[in-house]
Amino acid sequence: MNFGARAAVEWLGRSILISVSWLARARWFAVGLLTVVIVLVGCGDSELTTSSETPRPLFGSDLGGAATHGADGADALNTAAPDLTGEQQQLFDLGRRFFEAEWVLIPEAGDDAVGLGPVFNAVSCASCHVLGGRSHTAVADGELEIGITLRLATEDLDPVTGGPIGDPVYGMQLQDQAVDGVPAEGVGVVNYELVTGEYGDGEPFELQRPVFEVNDLAFGPLADGVSVSARTAPPVIGMGLLEAIPEADILALADPDDDDGDGISGRPNLIVDEMSGNTLLGRFSWKASVSTVQQQVAVAFHTDIGVTTYFHLAENCTDPQTECQALATRGRPELSDGLLGSVTFFNRALGVPAMRDADDPDVIRGAELFDSMGCASCHTPSQRTGQTEVGVLTSQEIFPYTDLLLHDMGPDLADGRTEFEAGPSEWRTPPLWGLGVTADVLDADDGGPDNEGRFNLLHDGRARTIPEAILWHGGEAEPAREAFRTAPADDRAALMRFLESL
Repeated sequence: MNFGARAAVEWLGRSILISVSWLARARWFAVGLLTVVIVLVGCGDSELTTSSETPRPLFGSDLGGAATHGADGADALNTAAPDLTGEQQQLFDLGRRFFEAEWVLIPEAGDDAVGLGPVFNAVSCASCHVLGGRSHTAVADGELEIGITLRLATEDLDPVTGGPIGDPVYGMQLQDQAVDGVPAEGVGVVNYELVTGEYGDGEPFELQRPVFEVNDLAFGPLADGVSVSARTAPPVIGMGLLEAIPEADILALADPDDDDGDGISGRPNLIVDEMSGNTLLGRFSWKASVSTVQQQVAVAFHTDIGVTTYFHLAENCTDPQTECQALATRGRPELSDGLLGSVTFFNRALGVPAMRDADDPDVIRGAELFDSMGCASCHTPSQRTGQTEVGVLTSQEIFPYTDLLLHDMGPDLADGRTEFEAGPSEWRTPPLWGLGVTADVLDADDGGPDNEGRFNLLHDGRARTIPEAILWHGGEAEPAREAFRTAPADDRAALMRFLESL
């Protein structure tokens, strides 16, 4: 069956969603498959080490260890880790189908309408995470493309969890689409302000500062003091590997008071788990406000597509949204535990593309510059995973280029939003693996907007290129930014060769 066809996807959604209550009881569906162990394979040798007291590899051709694959082009960010067992490959394939499937509303499923919405931002996971990578974003002034969303937050925090509190009418995120008969909440719009500057050698550059606003609000204005912050969808590769890094290793990199005096004050985001009430280490999302891959998947289904799971049983309908309330389900998950497990496994088991041109002298020199300019202070090159249920993710030397910690990035990137312990100017260090193929993957999406060669980097997609992303760095990263900005042109080019090899 061709699941890419709209009719087939609707058939799949109708068949599965109508039987969702049965699937919710069949939790063994994913559990049995998730417990299979994969035989370990070796990871690539590292090429360079940093100059720190305890040498850390700067790079290795197998960025994801045994989970590294050789696919490129449209498949570079959309390929499974090698050597999955037959059962795991089946689970991965099922998860991919529901990651790519376009959800529809099934009004005749039992007593309630289930499926898409009632309000939403996208009809599928893949419409935001293009071919497993990051989202498209607006290429000119105007309405936002699918994949960039507007988060809403009051000035207060939840007194129990410490998490953000959304607008009393529009919630935590503006849903700009809705099913028939239900009004969309509003329209997100972006305009760009030109920022100019020059490199140390006099070469000029131009940056774009986005200004986001909401128009055509269906239920009146936002509450006083509500901040509007944009989020792009990041790549989903290597999430299982990042989840497998031991918590102690991440915390060991933290230096919240800058005791070593190097100007870098990375700190963890500790969050209160909404299911258990326990305090956990945040690893995922732009501000490290989600602790596990499963939670990230559940949040995305609920917030972006309007599909409930046992993590989030209530629809995104506030009291004034009466049409939305009329179609809301009554406390049962629309995505069963088994199917949530399959999509979670798909995200965990996505592999990492191999480094390209690792023996190129310019790439090697660029890696040295990455370290000497201070980039590696936050974008920690190597990590090692611990024990997991998935053998190919276990005990691997990997090169994600992140410490998974929060860093103050200065006022230019501040968004006015606090998430648990992450302040408005603090962001999780994003992984850099797969960075070099970003533009190629976006260009391979025939259905996307024409933004050839654009990378859409940073939390709001403002940076069209890798140099633009570096030039927006401030706060703790200002010395590294200035080292790049004032470097000779050939050094800047070598650094780009290294980053484009990842």
